[in-house]
Amino acid sequence: MKKRGRGVACGWYGIARTAAMDRAAVWVELDDGGTVKIATGVTEIGEGILTGLCQIAAHEMGVRPDDIVLADNDTARVPEAAHAGATRMTYMIGNAVAIGCREAMFKFKKAMGDYWGVDPNSIHAENREVWVENSPTMKMSMAEATHHLKKDKGIVIVGSGLFTSAHTPLNPDNGEATPWQSYVFGAQIAEVEVDLDTGEVQVLGVWAAHDVGKVVNPQQVEGQIEGGIVMGVGHALMEEYTQHQGQVTTPGFAKYILPTTLDIPNIHSVLLTEPDPKTPLGVKGIGEPCITPTAPAIINAIYDAVGVRITSLPATPEKVLAGILKQKRVIKPKVEQEEFVTAE
Repeated sequence: MKKRGRGVACGWYGIARTAAMDRAAVWVELDDGGTVKIATGVTEIGEGILTGLCQIAAHEMGVRPDDIVLADNDTARVPEAAHAGATRMTYMIGNAVAIGCREAMFKFKKAMGDYWGVDPNSIHAENREVWVENSPTMKMSMAEATHHLKKDKGIVIVGSGLFTSAHTPLNPDNGEATPWQSYVFGAQIAEVEVDLDTGEVQVLGVWAAHDVGKVVNPQQVEGQIEGGIVMGVGHALMEEYTQHQGQVTTPGFAKYILPTTLDIPNIHSVLLTEPDPKTPLGVKGIGEPCITPTAPAIINAIYDAVGVRITSLPATPEKVLAGILKQKRVIKPKVEQEEFVTAE
């Protein structure tokens, strides 16, 4: 026999540490052919940051993402972007890229304004095209504009960007500080099915609503939420790190169980896109926050289904079944006592 239950959990997460300094810097150059070179010490660890940075730069420079060239990330040759992690990549480096591109575009528009004899603020750039507002003739491709500035005027358009969190050092007397510049919030609902005979738990679906700020790439954001939920399922139900007398007893994947495709539930993502007011782009982050509510939502769903409260992770079938059997043992004497009294 199987029973179903639903559970909900909420979570919050801080982004851009301020108790310790966080920073990111970039160089930007408008290159031949209308391409844009971005130099920064960013490290791609699989979350898609390079794609996101290309989209940000393309939007700011009026070109397409495939026109963006990301330079070597060796910090001996490019500006430092600090570490890859802490849900800070899009927030810190993305804003640095935007600042650098805006400086480069300010110089580009000023140079083109001088060329056309117009107010730089009337110049627009989008989709590889540059034009003057309300003018049918003052228009050219970004490649042509770059060629003109470099070959005819000797102007190389470059910019630099630095983005740093508002550093608030620790109070030496009481340790107080503002630990993070921004916060994200989220809530998840999990639906599970619990087998009363084996204690096995199957997660059927997860509904995840997360505050992600302005979205650069919706598919990437949803993909990170889905990946975080899968990790959360493993954390809640399977992944158990054990030791005995200081020796690891789960040294391989034969005993350390991970979720497979058969364990992944239906995932429904809801993106709450309220821009962050403290940054030029309004972006936030979702890398780690999306895993925070998953396990507690699943544990609450187990409780809703069978009334068993699991207090240590993972909620293995053995733990869940032990809780179910304990319930039966507690209830059974009460029933027998009522029958005995009736018999008298």
